[in-house]
Amino acid sequence: MTDIKKAPKTLSGNAPFNENNQILKGRHLLAIEDISVAEISALLDLSNQYVDLNRQIEKKQSILHGRTHINLFFEASTRTQSSFELAGKRLGADVMNMSVTTSSVSKGETLLDTAMTLNAMHPDILVVRHHASGAAELLAQKVSGAVVNAGDGQHEHPTQALLDALTITRHLGKLEGLKIAICGDIKHSRVARSNINLLAKMGVEVRLIAPYSLLPSGIERLGVEVFTSMEKGLQDVDVVMMLRLQLERMDGSFIPSAREFYHFYGLDDNKLALAKPNALVMHPGPMNRGVEIHSSIADGPQSVIQEQVEMGVAVRMAVLDALARNLPSGPCYDGSGSNEGHI
Repeated sequence: MTDIKKAPKTLSGNAPFNENNQILKGRHLLAIEDISVAEISALLDLSNQYVDLNRQIEKKQSILHGRTHINLFFEASTRTQSSFELAGKRLGADVMNMSVTTSSVSKGETLLDTAMTLNAMHPDILVVRHHASGAAELLAQKVSGAVVNAGDGQHEHPTQALLDALTITRHLGKLEGLKIAICGDIKHSRVARSNINLLAKMGVEVRLIAPYSLLPSGIERLGVEVFTSMEKGLQDVDVVMMLRLQLERMDGSFIPSAREFYHFYGLDDNKLALAKPNALVMHPGPMNRGVEIHSSIADGPQSVIQEQVEMGVAVRMAVLDALARNLPSGPCYDGSGSNEGHI
């Protein structure tokens, strides 16, 4: 197994982690709203170490050896599901991807029936994505293992917010005091909600930029600044975070046309020039080029979009590692109960 000889500087200022460190207090990761600043910092510190590990030739660890990790995705996903699968395998877990379209769910089985069926298989970690808000929490109440929310309806997507934070800190060295603009379809975006919760906790000045039709009512109560003009909202920001138009969640007409949306809210050279000279450009993917962002920006020198994908694997490894530390007997190589093998 690969040993990490030198850990990067940590956000929390604590020593690098060992097998005796508890990172998350709870058994599940369901929402950023549920975890503290200390837990966020600890996850980001551990994620940094997994970034270094993933850049080595030997990436395999045995932290989850003997553990069963099931990916249960009720919505189509490429980045998130493959990222969790790779994370689990690199940590030594037995990983199963459950295809909902070919399962009993498509034949009328309820979510609770599925939960009970899976629980009978004794999975240690269940990663779930579902179109209904609150589905991950419902599963967490019914299964014995740890549950990770990989996106539930319009509620939250905690690992996306964590990987975004990791990407930012690796470039800018901090979160506190930064000005970050989240632009586009705020109303239907679980990514926006998780990022708002995380960034606000970490002392970021969060700006939301969207047309009124794509802003949730009462969003100002979350302590954010709201703009309906990109020209005003992007002034002097450190990070521009674009969002995908969630057309599949829109019941009705929220924008006149994709062309008009791009004219007013798509990120192009002129709009980006309003931000700080070296402002980071982010997007959770998949992108609608020419609608949310111009290709020259998405592929340009200020874009960290591909790096977000890389950070996603590291963050999900850190989350699986952290949750495994709270499982009965702790993660081990041989079932002896030893936690040997942690970074």
